[in-house]
Amino acid sequence: MDTLNDFNVAIQRTSPSVSLVRHVIQRRAPAFCQQDIPGSNLPGSNPRAGEAQEEDDPSLSSFISTLVPVLIVAIVLVSLFLLLRRKLKRNYEPRTFLGSLRPQERSPALPQGMLNWFGAFAKIPDSFVLNHQSLDGFLLLRYLKIASATCLVGCCITWPVLFPINITGGGGLKQLNLLTFGNVVDKNRYYAHVFTAWIFFGFVFYMVARESIYYINLRQAYLLSPLYARRMSSRTVLFTSVPKGYLDEGVLRRMFGRALKNIWIASDCQEMEEAVEERDQVAMQLEKAETKLIKLANTNRIKSMKKAGDSHGSGSNMDEANGESGSMAAKWVATEKRPTHRLKPLIGKKVDTINWCRSELERLIPKVDALQAAHRAGEAEFIPSVFVEFYHQSDAQAAFQSLAHHQALHMSPRFIGINPEEVIWKNLKITWASRVVRNILSISFVTLLIVFWSIPVGFVGILSNIKSLIDLAPFLGFLMDVPPVIFGLIQGLLPAILLAVLMALLPIVLRLAAKLGGAPSLAAIELRTQNYYFAFQVIQVFLVTTLTSAASASVTSIICNPTDAPNLLAKNIPKASNFYVSYFVLQGLTISSAKLLGIVGLIVFRLLGKILDTTPRKMYRRWSTLSDLGWGTVFPVFTNLTVIAITYSIIAPLVMGFATIGLYLIYVAFRYNFLFVYDSHIDTKGLVYPRALQQTTTGAYLAIVCLIGLFGIQAAPGPIVLMVIFLVFVVLFHISLNAALEPLLKYLPKSLEAEEQSLLAAEDGVVAPHSSGTDKGSHVAASNGMTSSTDSPRKDLGPPPHKKPNFITKFLRPDLYTDYHTLRRLVPRGFADIVYDPVTERDAYYHPSISSQTPLLWVPKDSMGVSRQECHHTGKIIPISDEGAGFNEKGKLTWDSQSARPPIWQEKIYY
Repeated sequence: MDTLNDFNVAIQRTSPSVSLVRHVIQRRAPAFCQQDIPGSNLPGSNPRAGEAQEEDDPSLSSFISTLVPVLIVAIVLVSLFLLLRRKLKRNYEPRTFLGSLRPQERSPALPQGMLNWFGAFAKIPDSFVLNHQSLDGFLLLRYLKIASATCLVGCCITWPVLFPINITGGGGLKQLNLLTFGNVVDKNRYYAHVFTAWIFFGFVFYMVARESIYYINLRQAYLLSPLYARRMSSRTVLFTSVPKGYLDEGVLRRMFGRALKNIWIASDCQEMEEAVEERDQVAMQLEKAETKLIKLANTNRIKSMKKAGDSHGSGSNMDEANGESGSMAAKWVATEKRPTHRLKPLIGKKVDTINWCRSELERLIPKVDALQAAHRAGEAEFIPSVFVEFYHQSDAQAAFQSLAHHQALHMSPRFIGINPEEVIWKNLKITWASRVVRNILSISFVTLLIVFWSIPVGFVGILSNIKSLIDLAPFLGFLMDVPPVIFGLIQGLLPAILLAVLMALLPIVLRLAAKLGGAPSLAAIELRTQNYYFAFQVIQVFLVTTLTSAASASVTSIICNPTDAPNLLAKNIPKASNFYVSYFVLQGLTISSAKLLGIVGLIVFRLLGKILDTTPRKMYRRWSTLSDLGWGTVFPVFTNLTVIAITYSIIAPLVMGFATIGLYLIYVAFRYNFLFVYDSHIDTKGLVYPRALQQTTTGAYLAIVCLIGLFGIQAAPGPIVLMVIFLVFVVLFHISLNAALEPLLKYLPKSLEAEEQSLLAAEDGVVAPHSSGTDKGSHVAASNGMTSSTDSPRKDLGPPPHKKPNFITKFLRPDLYTDYHTLRRLVPRGFADIVYDPVTERDAYYHPSISSQTPLLWVPKDSMGVSRQECHHTGKIIPISDEGAGFNEKGKLTWDSQSARPPIWQEKIYY
């Protein structure tokens, strides 16, 4: 659905290319004023713009024609969701039962009726996502809710004032255009727009400041909570661009003193990484071949039973299982039918896959073990990055906040809180000079990509309107001679496919640019991608669409009557808002309904899974792996929607009404998914939220500049001066706000570290009779659902720090009523025991290839003993098990999905 939305946006902005338009204007300018041309039916394109548009304004009919089919599609999708939700729990409620989740990570099950679950769903607080899923997910829900509330308040501020002003403006516009700035003729009425803008944009900046304070207090409470403060990542600092002289454990220990606990100096692991990759690839090839052999033997056994009329088949005994390798399978599978492969594609020698893989693993496993031992012993080439673990979070924060080296760009940038599973190990090799060059090239590439993105999208747009293209470029007339079916595919299906491919590739390209720019972790990549993708959304999806829409609606009339250009632009820029009224309807209904149904995930899980999942491992992974979100490409989409609503808040206030509804519907859909469907694999510690807040102010700046431009076009000096004064004030306020809050977004204050310890000690004193033997600040969580200690009132927290305020007081004093002491009551407590075994502590921040264990193979068990014999012989080389998987009476591969721990299950480590 996102692709469909992007396609609609692209079509709106893909008018004929600039060169073709210039060619037509130069050769046929007089004709514009005498006859219709392609695109002349656009609003404002007729030479008699002041007459024809007023007589036949299609804005309302266009909106209805968009609303009706989109509403029908949304109703169908939601209806399917309500029907399928009860039957397909794995797709629509996996977080309520999935064995791969810890009990405290699961959500409470909902009633299984079609509609009776609404009440239970509404009663679950958003903080449940914070306590059981992720901080980033909770803040995405909060952003959508705050964005919708901001638009709602904007409606309350602007509609009572600006609708009467615009409706009686005397511009002669009709239908939806009657409600826009373009219908106002009297310049004195613009003062109403000015002062309304002051109030609403002031409210927007207040909301940004208020939510920034909220996030800072929540972040401090989250990072200082025992659950996080005891994690290894919270006590570990990554130093990059480390000089060679400091790649020495003795030097670093002298530098950081006794506070230092462990040091991991990154090393060049390319050879070992290739060896580990080869070992794992051969191991998975062996597992697949073993499974294929066992399945083939079982299938042949069933066929033989049907022919012989034997309902039991032959069993097995231990002596046969210990016999010669392959002897059991040979009873049912001929030698030439055993799994084979070629050593080189097409021309290589054909070998028996099982025997070849066993011999290869006998060579590769000792090789990998030797390389790993050498790297642990320090016999490797070091690269300029070091992970330093401290005993206490406060010591790690002190090292993170201090200047580590006396030379510029050395031992910098520094990072704290990086999960070992999120590290981009190849980027740890980057030196400071290379990092500077990479960063410049990355930003330059993305800038060029954004600027020239209109070229491929414009080409797609041209393909979607071939007849108009032929009118402008007659030499392409041969396309009209192709068969109608081919012509329809070229003009209809091909553009949609091409644009879908383009829009699917864009996030991949932006993440690759962020990675090549030197980001050291997946979280850092998402944060940089968020900036890149937001710039793309604002420029290409919003500004280019708006400006080209207004320009295309006015170009013909301006050519015929150049002196009337200011008036035409002043009318047509506000009328471009009609597209965004439909756009919010499309986004709100389609995104929300499509996210609920999850049709792509449903197809992949139900259909492709049956085709591609040929081993128990693949079946288990598909079953246990939940959907994830890329924060860097999710937030910018909704931030841009908010920016569009704010930008048009004064010019066309109606847009905010539909934005309110659309954003809230999206919030409800994401709320359901975060509670019952999604998982989070990348943790930015909520840093995507303040970035989204800062990016939201783009809407206010664009609106102010646009109003100044429109007042200038209409030659209204008073409103211009007032808006310029307001712009200066807003810029100064914004700079001061960021200067005050920026350090609090990066660092943890020393004052709260001591205060948190005091509070934990006091709380332990309260609950000591009920929790003897527990560590300080550690509390026992309930096993499941809404009864966990993170959601129910707890005596160990003591009374609330403030009396319950009224809504207005709470809204106006976030520093008091959403302060640290209040928000620490929301964060997870007693969620999990943060304890690491010695091996985990030793290997945590080594390259994964250094700590990679030989994989355990998992094959299905059969009643003939083939799997037992294969496990006996293969197990001499590599660990293998046939527990928890088998075949049903029809010979179909199955596994015990009710078991939480199959042989390959690994406990999640909270780094």
